[in-house]
Amino acid sequence: MISSQTVRPPPVRKDAGSDFARLSRKIQEAGLMARRPGYYALRITVVSVLYAAGWTAFVLVGDSWWTLLTAGFLAFVFGQVALLAHDLAHRQVFRLRKASEISGRIAGNLGIGMGYGWWQDKHTRHHANPNHEDLDPDLDPDILVWTQNQARAARGLPRLLGRSQAWLFFPLLTLEGFNLHVSAARSLLDRSLKHRIWEGALITAHFAVYLGALFLVLPPGKAIVFLLVHQCLFGVYLGSIFAPNHKGMPILSGADRPDFLRRQVLTSRNVRGGRFTDVVLGGLNYQIEHHLFPSMPSPYLPRAQIIVRQHCQELGISYLETSLIKSYQQTLASLHAAGAPLRKPRTT
Repeated sequence: MISSQTVRPPPVRKDAGSDFARLSRKIQEAGLMARRPGYYALRITVVSVLYAAGWTAFVLVGDSWWTLLTAGFLAFVFGQVALLAHDLAHRQVFRLRKASEISGRIAGNLGIGMGYGWWQDKHTRHHANPNHEDLDPDLDPDILVWTQNQARAARGLPRLLGRSQAWLFFPLLTLEGFNLHVSAARSLLDRSLKHRIWEGALITAHFAVYLGALFLVLPPGKAIVFLLVHQCLFGVYLGSIFAPNHKGMPILSGADRPDFLRRQVLTSRNVRGGRFTDVVLGGLNYQIEHHLFPSMPSPYLPRAQIIVRQHCQELGISYLETSLIKSYQQTLASLHAAGAPLRKPRTT
């Protein structure tokens, strides 16, 4: 069982500052940081066609409970759009910032109703300090607790859910799609958000068309059921993509902040699998390589893995790769361990 307790990383060599530089040179010499316009042109086209096909099927099926099948299909497509927005935010697709931001907002804000600017800021802070209890926003104990220290200090909902959070994890993912939309709306109230008016217009357009289509094609009851099924499955898919990446891996705390190479490798996990896994997880199954080289186009990640894994072996750095099912088991075990203090009977 993997513990969610904060851990100290292994001792760092005195010349550790050069370890990532040497790895970076190997990656550059292999040509793995070059743009892949053909790949992304094809991927964007395929996802766009699937998006259009899903909504066309929704209209053609019309007032029938069979339309819930299109809700499931569109949940998958929305997840693929989110993965595209992720790659755009990391400038894997376009070298220029402006093109990346425009395309990212179209995919995120307009395509799926996500707060692109808010998410990009949050995700950038996560990449800088992955799995750091104090610095990674993905470890904020807003609903779940990720360490036993957080469990001891928990109040309100985290304290209530923490006792059984391992059992509740996947059911709670059904709310992740709704949470994404609520966070998008809240972000528009933040005056420091760049291009706030533009993002607000795109998000408003998304929900106007989305809700308009649902209630024009379906009677109110079926429209609500479709919305619930679609958004719940979308949330489960999103959570299932991101949960294997870091959950259940060592958690850093306080001054425990090793050099960049070790900080990224020791807190990340890769997921084994073939082309199907690559498509479903959008390349994030190569989480270690992605965190080391965020702007690397995703089709290069399998080749980069060979170089990175060998480099880590030479340095004696632990490199974890496991199956998708095993990654979920480790995630749930970590959540169960983190909530242990809340299961102990209180003493007077």
